[in-house]
Formats: sequence, structure tokens, C-alpha cells
Amino acid sequence: MRVARSPDELPAARRAVALGTFDGVHRGHRRVVETARASAGLVPTAVTFWPHPRTALGNRVELLTSLERRLELLEEAGIEETLAVEFSLDLAQLAPEEFADRILRGIGVEVVAAGSDFRFGRARSGDLELLARLGFEVRPVPLLDGVSSSAIRRLLHAGEVERAAEMLGRPPEVEGLVVAGDQRGGTLGYPTANLDVDPSLLVPAYGIYAGSAEGTRAAVSIGTNPHYGGEERRVEAFLLDFHGDLYGRRLVVELWGRLRDERAFGSEDELVEQIALDVEAARRAERPV
Repeated sequence: MRVARSPDELPAARRAVALGTFDGVHRGHRRVVETARASAGLVPTAVTFWPHPRTALGNRVELLTSLERRLELLEEAGIEETLAVEFSLDLAQLAPEEFADRILRGIGVEVVAAGSDFRFGRARSGDLELLARLGFEVRPVPLLDGVSSSAIRRLLHAGEVERAAEMLGRPPEVEGLVVAGDQRGGTLGYPTANLDVDPSLLVPAYGIYAGSAEGTRAAVSIGTNPHYGGEERRVEAFLLDFHGDLYGRRLVVELWGRLRDERAFGSEDELVEQIALDVEAARRAERPV
């Protein structure tokens, strides 16, 4: 997929655009993409924003996906080209008509698909009706009842990854760069990939999860390693049946189900016994969607 950061980086083309922030690329977002893709003869294109508009306006937002992951998911959904617009205070102050002229007409947009509540431009004064008056063919996409990035965030904070997966249409994920940890897992017989997660990304509730990464099942620990008196949050994944070096690589870990709370044990032997049970539970787990 071609990714541009400004309109002039995209070649001239007749386009159908899926317009939105698309944090998480959940089921509702994919309906917007499918609507844009249904326009025969037009290039299915996404216009999205980075950083998240609420973040740029000074609000704290825990993102469901990094920009890199968002672009991957949009490509998987069938988008051929994406304009990732830098959302700045200057952009936020554009009159909606100027936004439409500079961003949408600037890349040859003919059809606009977006959630029915989509707003843009200064003081969020632009809407899909305005785009229709400006001459675009507008295809509003009804919202899916109860499905939103905010609702998914609440579920993940509660550790309810299966319910979050229903809204996403795929398992929720945690991603980061694999860095050196304290090497304790290796000494216990379960070497883990220790993830350095970008501070802007949401990390689900502390606990032990079943999931997968790199095409193999995984047992995932999110928390502070209370058995060893840890205080700093760690995200660690033991990849079952995996042999290889992950250091320095970006790793995307799917979370399929929460197995238990993290806790301290009476001895290291008890800890190792419980890890073995967690690994077997991960081996039996079913992907939620």
C-alpha cells in the first residue's frame, strides 16, 4: 500500500475515500472501508490523521493501535493508498470548506465514505451534509450499535479481551519493540520476549493471557512480576514452539483470553508449576474471532 503524508505525494487518480481516524480499525471502521471499496472504477483510498486529533488538542488518548499497525490493518481491509494527514492546531483551525478543497479535492476524491457522525474543520463545524453540498458523492455509514474505540478501551482496561475482540472483529493486540529484560524467564525454562510499548498505546489490565505472536501461540504476562517484588510494568510473551532471536524486532501480540490475575507464589517451584499450567492453557485456547 502506498502511504503519503501530504496530498501532493499521491498520484492523480479518481478516488473513493474512507475518511476517519480509524483507531483500532474495528468493525465499524471496516464498514466505512467496505463502503469506499464498493465504488467501481475508483481507487479505494483512506484519509486518516496522526496524531490522534484529541491528542493534538491536548487531551490524553490511549491508542488501540500505532500508526504503523493502523496502516497494516487498512491495507488488509482492501485500501490501496492512504493519506496520513498530520493533525496539528493549524489543521484544526481550517474552515471545513478549505479542508475539503485542500485535502479531498487535492487527491481527486469523488466519493466520501465516513461514519454518519463524522465532523471536521474549525470547531468541528463540517459534516457529511456539507461535503454533499460541496459536490462530493457522500455515503454515510450508520454506526454499529455499541461499537466504538472508547468502548473497546473500557473493555481492555477491565481485561475483557473476548468482548473487545467482538467489537474489533479480531483479537486485541499489544505491540512493542523486543528489548532485553532481566532474563529471569530463561532461567525458569520459559524465555520471554520483553516488549517496550510506546507510552501512547493502551496496555490491557494486568494479568496472564493466552494469545499468539509470530504465527505461534503465546502465554503473555502483563504486570509487575509481583513474585519478585517488581514495581515497573512489564509486558512479556512466551512464544510456544518458537525458536529464534526476536531482539530489536517489532512484535505484535494477539490476546485471546485472560487466564488469571498475576500474583506472588510461596516458592519459585510453585511459580514454575503455575507457568506450566498457563502454557498448557495457552496451548488449548481458541482464537476469539
